[in-house]
Amino acid sequence: MPTTCALCRRVVPDERLDDPQVVQEHHLRPERRRESPTVMLCRPCHDQIHATFTNEELREEYDSVEALREADRLAEYIPWIRSTDALDISVETSDHVRRTR
Repeated sequence: MPTTCALCRRVVPDERLDDPQVVQEHHLRPERRRESPTVMLCRPCHDQIHATFTNEELREEYDSVEALREADRLAEYIPWIRSTDALDISVETSDHVRRTR
């Protein structure tokens, strides 16, 4: 059964599901895993979220799929990823995240 990414809403075809990392569980409140709700994301979206936001930002400001979809820093990414079927992309950690680590 195909899986739909909760963020970009792309459908991951059955034939790609043989890769166990192509769809990943994302904790909406990182570092609070016990109480954190989770959503299923395609690998590019999961990688992009963690390259764009700190765990603190995710926990405090972007703890829902709706908040992530409305985030200015993902405004160009989401339409772009929706326009491709790529499930392996190169993601670079943002300077913003790098400075806070």
